[in-house]
Amino acid sequence: MDLTELRQDLALRNKNGLPFLLSAMIVWVLITGLFTLPLELRFQNIGMLMLTGIMFPLAIGLSSLLKTDWKSEGNPLAGLGLILNVAQFMYFPLVFWAFGVHPEAMLLVFAVITGAHLFPYGWLYMTKAYYILAPVMAVAATAIGLGIGSSEQWPIPLAMVLLLAVLNLLLFLNYKAKTGVSLTQNRPA
Repeated sequence: MDLTELRQDLALRNKNGLPFLLSAMIVWVLITGLFTLPLELRFQNIGMLMLTGIMFPLAIGLSSLLKTDWKSEGNPLAGLGLILNVAQFMYFPLVFWAFGVHPEAMLLVFAVITGAHLFPYGWLYMTKAYYILAPVMAVAATAIGLGIGSSEQWPIPLAMVLLLAVLNLLLFLNYKAKTGVSLTQNRPA
């Protein structure tokens, strides 16, 4: 298989990464709820980090439900998706800096990192949705963060939820266009 065929195979097996993006959307819904609670900011920030711990197990469960092959054995590009995801952890020193020095900026920094790290998946899964929504998420989180007070931060995660919903819809439509099958069906042979 050539590179384009490998990418297409990966996109179809992984359904454009939908299980992980749906999991992310659920986590951001929970983060939104957390930031509406009358808690001290440091507890909200700690809770946000704790909530991210459910993302991977939730994504694995959704992968099973949606019948995706996120390991994609036999495809040499299979590990690249994991590498791209782990790459976002290289930015976590910024999150921890914000936690210690500017806790009111931690949610904003985390949202920007989350959105921006999705950009390379546009190449991997051969879909423009990532190319469009990744920078939109980063810019929207920044704009909202600059426009709100530090006591009412829930609009940032709410924007992430809405933008992730749009991304998931676009990824689903792209997958359907590539295959002509429903989301829970296996791809054609």
